Amino acid sequence: MAAQPDDDELPIIDFVSPMPGFPEHRRFVLVRLDDDGLLYVLTSLHDSEVRFPVVPPAAFFREYAPEIPQDTADLLGVTNPEQVLVLLVITAGESAAESTANLLAPILINRDSRSAAQVVLTGSGLPVRAELVAVA
Repeated sequence: MAAQPDDDELPIIDFVSPMPGFPEHRRFVLVRLDDDGLLYVLTSLHDSEVRFPVVPPAAFFREYAPEIPQDTADLLGVTNPEQVLVLLVITAGESAAESTANLLAPILINRDSRSAAQVVLTGSGLPVRAELVAVA
């Protein structure tokens, strides 16, 4: 993963299409929750109660490299894979060991424009709930 947001900057992320189940929530702020840059939360600017814990996949799923569908790349204005920040939505369990990541539907963010989309990687065979284990 490349650069993470600065502490003094709360980047506004604009979804080009709403996340499934949240049609009126298109603008979010990305907030880092830990010093290591492993845990973030996307919080709706429309309703601060709507928030999604997210992680960059590299620390947990080293081999994870989703293929970006061309229509999504076009929507986001992405011409180079290096422009994309990939985040995985986390489902928190009773403990960290019980938490999972959604590998099937990553959030893709254009680093330059901060436009975003959640894409379902149909036919990939990736799980919706993958065990969240930090890699060494």
